[in-house]
Amino acid sequence: MNSVTSSWRRRRQAARTRRALDRALARSSSPAMRDELLTMANGGGFSLR
Repeated sequence: MNSVTSSWRRRRQAARTRRALDRALARSSSPAMRDELLTMANGGGFSLR
């Protein structure tokens, strides 16, 4: 597999994960849960910024 395909796939995966995180953050009202999700996101290897 060439690097272009793998990076594109990784980017799509990150975008999907970020959308799921956004939904979870919007649903959860507790700050503790949001901290947990943000920590997981940062550990996932992509930045939310």
